[in-house]
Amino acid sequence: MKALKYVNKYFTKYKYRYLIGIVFCVFSNILKLQIPDLIGQSIEAVGTVKNGSANVDTVKSILLYYILIIIGVALLGGIFNFITRQMIIVNSRLVEYDLKNEVYQQYQKLSLNFYKKNRTGDLMNRISEDVSKVRMYFGPAVMYSLNMLVTVIVTLVLMIRTDLTLTAYTIIPLPILSISIYYLSKLIHKKTTIVQQQLSKLTTAAQETFSGIRIIKSYTTEQSSIEQFDNIAENSKQKNVELFKIQAIFFPLMVLLIGISNLIVIYFGGLRYIEGYITLGDIAEFIMYVNILTWPVAVLGWVTSIVQEADASQERINEFLKEEPEITNQSETNSEIIGNVQFKNVSFTYDDTGITALKNINFNLEKGKTLAILGKTGSGKSTVINLIARLYDVNNGKVLIDGNNIESLNLNSLRKSIGFVPQDAFLFSDTIENNIRFGKVNATIETIEKAANDAYIHHDIIEFKEGYKTYVGERGVTLSGGQKQRVSIARAIINDPRILILDDCLSAVDTETEEIILKNLERITKNRTTIIVSHRISSIKHAGSIIVLDKGEIIQQGTHDQLSKEEGFYAELFNQQLLEDI
Repeated sequence: MKALKYVNKYFTKYKYRYLIGIVFCVFSNILKLQIPDLIGQSIEAVGTVKNGSANVDTVKSILLYYILIIIGVALLGGIFNFITRQMIIVNSRLVEYDLKNEVYQQYQKLSLNFYKKNRTGDLMNRISEDVSKVRMYFGPAVMYSLNMLVTVIVTLVLMIRTDLTLTAYTIIPLPILSISIYYLSKLIHKKTTIVQQQLSKLTTAAQETFSGIRIIKSYTTEQSSIEQFDNIAENSKQKNVELFKIQAIFFPLMVLLIGISNLIVIYFGGLRYIEGYITLGDIAEFIMYVNILTWPVAVLGWVTSIVQEADASQERINEFLKEEPEITNQSETNSEIIGNVQFKNVSFTYDDTGITALKNINFNLEKGKTLAILGKTGSGKSTVINLIARLYDVNNGKVLIDGNNIESLNLNSLRKSIGFVPQDAFLFSDTIENNIRFGKVNATIETIEKAANDAYIHHDIIEFKEGYKTYVGERGVTLSGGQKQRVSIARAIINDPRILILDDCLSAVDTETEEIILKNLERITKNRTTIIVSHRISSIKHAGSIIVLDKGEIIQQGTHDQLSKEEGFYAELFNQQLLEDI
């Protein structure tokens, strides 16, 4: 249970609810365990008819009295049990809520590099299936452990009070049970860890299949996809079967040992009755006590499985909870961002691939100016803008914002001052209105429409049946590539950012639409710092400064007029695109 130590803090947080649950659990079980004694007394009363010490009518009255007492005790015990469940089981749901939020908040803090190294399906599985396993530890495991503990203690006290010798014979099988549980629980923990790992693979496979269903259908690889998923599912099934085979040993073992205890009660109880130490009512009580112990003892195996599964799941959760974000906020005070951006001898290498994306990059972009970045695929364009947004920290050199090292600025202030349009326009499964409002959560519909007009998407939106209330589907699947890009642009400019980053965000629109958007952007970017990444000369020729990257190095730098006349990559691309336009 080492991994579960991390979440034991929730017992402290909800201690009062747990204390109330424990108190009512004790009362509930004490009441329940009065029933065998009442039944034993009832049997004794019946025996008095045989020996002639009481008449039938008197015994009937006594039996009716005991029946009413038994019903009353059972009802009161049931009410106490209900309160116990309300306290403890409901508590487990509160812990589940807290833990899921804690995991989700940790996911939000972790850096971009973390998400490159871990699969979405695995992340989802840890926050759903693994947390659900841990919830069982705080709910059913606690409640049934309490029931078992109270029941065993009270029952043994009552049994010893009745006859110590017979009690000693009855509990002979318990040491065997304890040893069995010890070894089986170790196996369960090991198998559960493997099962959860397989479940993560299964979730990942399903998530990737659903996300890429259009590609699968386009290449008619449905059957191959089904076979691959079937193999993963089969492997997962086998691991689950192995786990449940071990778990299945528990209950038959419990029943066997309880059955042996019953036989011991009947045999040795009979001998004690013949010798005159106990009565028939005592034997009946003992049989009932042994059978009352059946469920708590049987539950011991189930609780052990729950705890071992929870520990294995929490161990997986702890792996991510203990992960330290690579990008941390170094300043608690808000930073005022004006918009000057400077790179000083910046070099950067991706640690997951070992690829050096930037080598000794230098440039200075003043507030209100526009910088365009051009280059082949893999030249380092996106890395530059990722460093400006501080999605990564540089390996060498410095990125300066308004003359300050970017790492010394308040991270929230920095990112709030940036409007970012990524190359792959990502839209949430929500309305167009809410997707645009994502850039400014308190934006009015008028502000949203203005941003949409500037992004030249308003006229498309109003043609939809639901207008701005239109749901775009997962990742914006119901919109065209160009429409997604323009909605993404509207989302970026709605908050009036000091720095606007456009990462090849017009690649999916036609040249006519591009021209309209660029004219709007020219007006919008007039007083703000703008970085444009593009493969099209038409998108960047208006920029005040252009840099050309190749293999992480700046090979050309200047204005459009200067670079178009200078021999090199820029002039070649410009002339090529001119020919394509003719």
